[in-house]
Amino acid sequence: MKDYRIVFLDLDNTLLAFGPAEDQAMAQTFKAFGLALDPGMVQAYEAINRELWARLERGEIGTAFLKVERFRRLLAQGHPDIDPVAFSDTFSSWLGRGIFPLPGAVELCASLSPRCRLVVVSNGIKEVQVPRVRDSPLSPYIEALIVSEEAGVGKPDPGIFEHACRLLDFHDKAAMLMVGDSLASDIQGGANFGIDTCWYNPGHRDRSAGPVPTYEADSLAAIAGLLEGIGPGRE
Repeated sequence: MKDYRIVFLDLDNTLLAFGPAEDQAMAQTFKAFGLALDPGMVQAYEAINRELWARLERGEIGTAFLKVERFRRLLAQGHPDIDPVAFSDTFSSWLGRGIFPLPGAVELCASLSPRCRLVVVSNGIKEVQVPRVRDSPLSPYIEALIVSEEAGVGKPDPGIFEHACRLLDFHDKAAMLMVGDSLASDIQGGANFGIDTCWYNPGHRDRSAGPVPTYEADSLAAIAGLLEGIGPGRE
């Protein structure tokens, strides 16, 4: 095992479960605006959100546009009188409170932090991701949080890792590892930057196409075991 000095970690669905956080935020936001949250609205939102995030990862739109546009489109389907900016702000506030660590996440970070620098790299919105990391039990182990909204680019663009390296004042790619659940953003992003990658694949998804990760693990405990021997320490 290489002596990795920096381990980049994805946040959503790698360390924190995103589904429960999103469900909670949707329910509370719809309640705040006096709307019924029916399955049709949920499906419509998911389709809109998925399309916009794909466009964001391709560099076609920015985060500020995405976080309002998804609700502008959704509310136009029956509630055009509601301000999408106010709706978006309420949703983001609730989403930032959605802290649901995945099994083994805290243990993984606690195990690695004495031996390497842990840096979360997230394609996300600053006002959402900052409190989710800051107020979580992961916080004592995370040195830095890099959010695409601040970096100006998101995974898989290597620019987000370049931004991180400037902030961390560390540039030895041979001593870096990217861990995440998404082949398209996390693993492809690490590959584009020229660093090793570890695909967190609890669902045993098929990798018939796409980037080839350096390592693959089906649990966070397995990742902890895989990386048990890394590093001469943080110095």
